[in-house]
Amino acid sequence: MRMTRFPVIASWAAAALVAASTLATAQTQQPPAHPPVAPPPAPAAAAVPTGVTPPADYIIGPEDLLSVVFWRDKELSADVVVRPDGKISLPLLNDVAAAGLTPEQLRVKVIENAKRYIEDPNATVVVRQINSRKVFITGEVQKPGPYALTAPTTVLQLISMAGGLREYADGKKIVVMRTESGRQMGYRFNYKDVINRKNMKQNIELKPGDTVLVP
Repeated sequence: MRMTRFPVIASWAAAALVAASTLATAQTQQPPAHPPVAPPPAPAAAAVPTGVTPPADYIIGPEDLLSVVFWRDKELSADVVVRPDGKISLPLLNDVAAAGLTPEQLRVKVIENAKRYIEDPNATVVVRQINSRKVFITGEVQKPGPYALTAPTTVLQLISMAGGLREYADGKKIVVMRTESGRQMGYRFNYKDVINRKNMKQNIELKPGDTVLVP
């Protein structure tokens, strides 16, 4: 009597189907993989504010507006005004003497002071506004008073900034008063000669603290 193999083959096929179904179910029930967690972004460097270009002989003085920027320690950065006593106040560092220094000298000083609190500090000093360098003009001009000396300025330019001479001004007897080595000096200025391009040497470049007297 012959025996057929069909029932055995059918049993193997059924078992294979059950195994495949079980594997598929196990795969679908696995929890989804979590995406990789990105590292936190590095702290951004402090932005350097826009400043003015100080003259080559610029020295920090009272009323000047400065920005002290720490690159990696923004909590120490600050916009500061130089006080009448010549000092500025910074977070953590407290009072720092600034008047009489160049911006670079102040930068070095601030970094040295910061080393007591943070490792490897890096700072920049930006001159935002120069208010300490002033010249004065008084007498018979339209707008007498103090003027900020933010760029090279001659006597004629200052008179122009002050609105020009008044009607009864004596332009031949203008005097520039200047203190040099503790001595008060006077420099004559003839307005008419200068505008007629005569004796141009008298149209000197003004220095901080100069006073122009227009009789």
